Amino acid sequence: MSVLLDVDQLRTFVVIAETGSFTRAAEVVHKTQSAVSMQMKRLEERIERPLFVRDGRVSKLTEDGERLLDYARRIVKLNVEAVAAFGSEELTGRVRLGVPDDYADRYLPDIMARFSRVYPGVELTVFCEPSIELLGRVERNEIDIAIVTSSGVHRASEIFRQERLLWVTSSRHATHLDTPLPLALGRPTCQWRAAAIDGLDSMGRAHRLLFSSGNAGAISAAVLAGLAVSVLPTSGLRPGMRVLTPAEGFPELAPCRIGLLRNPHERSALADALAGHIISSLDNLSAGAAAAE
Repeated sequence: MSVLLDVDQLRTFVVIAETGSFTRAAEVVHKTQSAVSMQMKRLEERIERPLFVRDGRVSKLTEDGERLLDYARRIVKLNVEAVAAFGSEELTGRVRLGVPDDYADRYLPDIMARFSRVYPGVELTVFCEPSIELLGRVERNEIDIAIVTSSGVHRASEIFRQERLLWVTSSRHATHLDTPLPLALGRPTCQWRAAAIDGLDSMGRAHRLLFSSGNAGAISAAVLAGLAVSVLPTSGLRPGMRVLTPAEGFPELAPCRIGLLRNPHERSALADALAGHIISSLDNLSAGAAAAE
């Protein structure tokens, strides 16, 4: 089979695989649902294999779809990197990036490696703090751009990613069966913490806050040790964790929307370059797990 694959179709394919939904994928790639469906029909015709199968309300990958997914991710990212490399200016100087601890492990390696390759003369300074604190730094002109969890608390941000917010427990323990349910959550200002507690309260399930921390590693450690249940975005899942479902008594949570905050006091070519790089590189292309609609 000698065919050339369409990069835009592959990008849409990856987003569907990661959101588990043609509808949500259409929102991410800014197309109509019918256009997304047509893209996938043409992609399936091109490779002469079915890529998706319906499982209730979720679109899951077939075995051939799973095989294509890794290739698709690499092709799309290489395309983004190639365009950036040949379209970039010779920029030098320093740019300041803020990113919450929750996202740092998952996003920073890709951001730093690719940005440094394209802009080798730029110094990238990174601040790892909660979204609410990064907001303050942006407003005080202490950082140029921040990756944040978007909510009503923060001023409008450029949304570039949406992930499921999941209940997680240790795969080796039955902590989720404890009463009251022990929880490991973020600081009082954390909106994921508020969502988790509101969800449990709405269904009348007894719970207690056992661990509270602004450090994602500490929260994950409590979960992996079998001490508590927590809520994490798809990209925060780690080996040894298990996702808890509504069938097990855990309510569905609103998806996590991730976006950029830009410095309102001054704009720079460096900050614009970094923003464009983040959006194009991480536009729902990095999380590996599929999500239900």
